[in-house]
Amino acid sequence: MKDITLRDLQDLPPTLDLMTAARILGIGRTKAYELAKKAEFPVRAIRIGDLYRISTPDLLRLLDGDIQ
Repeated sequence: MKDITLRDLQDLPPTLDLMTAARILGIGRTKAYELAKKAEFPVRAIRIGDLYRISTPDLLRLLDGDIQ
């Protein structure tokens, strides 16, 4: 698994899929879905059908990396 760099974070789209956000946070697949289903994921997870989307700005704020 490739490490995520600051440049990678700067190039993220406005929203991320749950697994990309989980990878950035170091959370495994099973735990990420478990947390999202309980509304306990560290960043608000928006459910769209069977998919979860994560706001990139919210994730960056959590990481204290609000990159403009």
